[in-house]
Amino acid sequence: MRRAAGAWGGGSFRRRVMEGLAAVLLLYALVVLALESPLVSTSLAGGAGGAVARKLYLSSGAATTRSAPARPNKEPRPAAANVTGPSARGRERELDRLSRFATGLDLRLLDTARSGALRGQIADAIAAGARVFAELEGLDADAPSGEGEAAPARCPQSIALSAEELRARGRVVELPCGLALGSHVTVAATPRAPHEERDPAIAVLRDGEAPAMVSQFMVELQGLRAVDGEDPPRVLHFNPRLRGDWSGRPVIEQNTCYRMNWGAAQRCEGWRSRPDEETVDGLVKCEKWIRDDDERSEESKAAWWLNRLIGQKKEVNFDWPYPFVEGRLFVLTLSAGLEGYHVSVDGRHVTSFPYRTGFVLEDATGLFLNGDLDVHSVFAGSLPTTHPSFAPQNYLDFSTVWQAPPLPDEPAEIFIGIMSSANHFAERMGVRKTWMSSVVKSPNMVARFFVALHGRKEVNVELKKEAEFFGDIVFVPFLDNYDLVVMKTIAICEYGVNVVSAKYVMKCDDDTFVRLDSVVAEIKKVPSGRSLYIGSMNIQHKPLRHGKWAVTYEEWPEEVYPAYANGPGYVLSSDIAHFIMSEFTKQGLTLFKMEDVSMGLWVQQFNRTIPVEYIHSAKFCPYGCIDDYYTAHYQSPRLMLCMWGKLLEGKPGCCNVR
Repeated sequence: MRRAAGAWGGGSFRRRVMEGLAAVLLLYALVVLALESPLVSTSLAGGAGGAVARKLYLSSGAATTRSAPARPNKEPRPAAANVTGPSARGRERELDRLSRFATGLDLRLLDTARSGALRGQIADAIAAGARVFAELEGLDADAPSGEGEAAPARCPQSIALSAEELRARGRVVELPCGLALGSHVTVAATPRAPHEERDPAIAVLRDGEAPAMVSQFMVELQGLRAVDGEDPPRVLHFNPRLRGDWSGRPVIEQNTCYRMNWGAAQRCEGWRSRPDEETVDGLVKCEKWIRDDDERSEESKAAWWLNRLIGQKKEVNFDWPYPFVEGRLFVLTLSAGLEGYHVSVDGRHVTSFPYRTGFVLEDATGLFLNGDLDVHSVFAGSLPTTHPSFAPQNYLDFSTVWQAPPLPDEPAEIFIGIMSSANHFAERMGVRKTWMSSVVKSPNMVARFFVALHGRKEVNVELKKEAEFFGDIVFVPFLDNYDLVVMKTIAICEYGVNVVSAKYVMKCDDDTFVRLDSVVAEIKKVPSGRSLYIGSMNIQHKPLRHGKWAVTYEEWPEEVYPAYANGPGYVLSSDIAHFIMSEFTKQGLTLFKMEDVSMGLWVQQFNRTIPVEYIHSAKFCPYGCIDDYYTAHYQSPRLMLCMWGKLLEGKPGCCNVR
């Protein structure tokens, strides 16, 4: 019995020991769980501890070393929406749909003396943008399409204006739906007498002789202006110079202008186009007119009439004088053919101009008459009655194929910020369907469009629908202005650093075609950890003090710009972008209206403490396209599709020559 009792007592002791050990282990597990769980630790540590538990942004101090990027913030919010309290949460839910597409920048920080000559414009643009953005937030983006919407306004099929009506409109004839095949515009006008030209460029060409006497006018088909301060695109520029120019003889020049950059001019100088030159709808580009240097003597003229009478020459080419005479009425008709525009004067064909890649007939939404010309009447006929661009979602495929995927959970290798204007829907679709599609398929690349607000409500409404469908647009809520694009540059840096946490940030325009594989390969040539700035560099570039692109000494007092990469495409490392955001927060950024020069200034400031690898490559082409390009500028949506096709075939090449 004693033995049995002892055995029982020993077993009871061991059981109590095991139970105690199990209790200790359970208590330890609970403590570990409490310390490691983010939910429990957040609740224990309070609001401040919760903020530290998940660090979303890089530190705000000056960058000294290239540390690993922080975890991306997948739900950026504008500064104005980051408020607390029950009413604030209700307001945030109300504005959530559009606010999630807005930059987190507090643009009011730019209202500082360092903004220089731009300070007043910035304040006005921000105030106007805040009003427009608030109105846009209040609109219902879920309004049903089709039956629930009013039928789109129809455009007139013909337009007739008298001289008085035209003067009241500033010599501009609005063509609301553009042109279509077969559309024609007729202008009855009289060229004015010549006047003294005071332009010093022309005076120099006259070798200091008597003042140059000039008589010229322009008939232009123009498109919509994208932003304030930017000239509207010239779909067709028809410019007769009755007294000549540098040639000294009457001439007609035709051209196009895309994004304030002129293409190659077509000059008609009185010689018929060469037989081997291509025609436009079977018509020559330039007809012949009588010149005083065509070597047709009286004897040769007599021989010509003799041949005509005896029938030795079957083909007769009549010679006509220059079609425009000072003080004499003319009737000019501009018509849209299958291959180009045709101009006839007083019933005689004078010139034909082939359509330039980058423009379509619908783009010609206005006729502008300027120069030494008295216009008596204008008539436009066979015009289209609807314009597809007024409702882009009705004629372009809003396919989910082009939608942006969610932001990656991990920091990206490169972030591409694409500057765009509100009414550049076609340009954005051209990017989405071409080189940006490779970004969508890559887990370590992110691309977004950065767009400011437009002055026209209907444009902003369409932009809002586009943003909510594709999810790749970031609103920079100010009223767009050509001189304020630098604000978009800052927004690109902010998004790349605070939202995507990218290792490199690239900036380009929506008419820039990017070979991302080549750009990334170029970046990888630089040893990891070094600060870099890559693009087509300008060294010792001097500001222009006269002319259209003049920069005043108030705007830029120095004689040269800092080294800077041309704006259509450049790349910088994230530490530079982080430095820019740090200076922005401290209101220490110096602003200049040329955003690429501003970037060069900021990189120069960063370079004073941390060495920067300045890398120049002409393959970041700012003026068009070159062989083996990295980036190609001035590429229309059609050109991008052409270049993308070549790239997919493994033969990257250009599709146009400017």
